[in-house]
Amino acid sequence: MASPMRIRAGVNGDMVEVKVLIRHDMETGQRKDASGKAIPAHFIQTLVAKSNDKVVLDAQMGTSISKDPFLSFKFKGAKGDKIVITWTDNKGDTRTDEAVVA
Repeated sequence: MASPMRIRAGVNGDMVEVKVLIRHDMETGQRKDASGKAIPAHFIQTLVAKSNDKVVLDAQMGTSISKDPFLSFKFKGAKGDKIVITWTDNKGDTRTDEAVVA
């Protein structure tokens, strides 16, 4: 199972700013290990963020995203809203974490 995402969400006026740190190796499939064999591709393909069951971000990702990606986005919301973020990678692994807007 993947490590939990670190999610911070705060309000500035009527906008909610969400910052997410995702623990994932994000292998491109082009690097080689010490013996010269290619390391298989392993990367996040989709990421969906919801606020109170409404989709506020739907992202498609690929191999160009760095290891342990950091993501920041804003949307109209309020203090106390529940943020749920789910990602799925190319091997079918998935992770869902949530936070409450402070």
